[in-house]
Amino acid sequence: MNSVKQAPKPPIIGSPVLAGVVFSIIWLAAGALLLSLMLHFSSMKESNLGTYSLLVHSVSALAGGLTSGKRSERKGWYNGGLLGLIYGVIVMIVSFLAANAAPSWNSALILGVALLAGALGGIVGVNLRK
Repeated sequence: MNSVKQAPKPPIIGSPVLAGVVFSIIWLAAGALLLSLMLHFSSMKESNLGTYSLLVHSVSALAGGLTSGKRSERKGWYNGGLLGLIYGVIVMIVSFLAANAAPSWNSALILGVALLAGALGGIVGVNLRK
């Protein structure tokens, strides 16, 4: 019998915001894969892709904000909003580098949606801890 209590293991990714960014990118990859499969195997048209991609970005930021808020244990809206801002900037940089897409109203919309979804996810994530 071992009466010594084991200390809990620290998380692999220490920063809550960095962990949220990693989780949001994982969700983005899964959503992009799902969209491409839907585009290939269903009757979905490419003209509808913009709406669905905005949905994927918002779900990704929400999931990342949830992770960030759950790990931070306080100031969930701040950590989630910061995550959404970082996520939106990463998406804008990747779209500029991959497709040479200049910043437009669409990228501002994605940035705003990611900011709000990340903040909402952070709020919910902090409250899941209790």
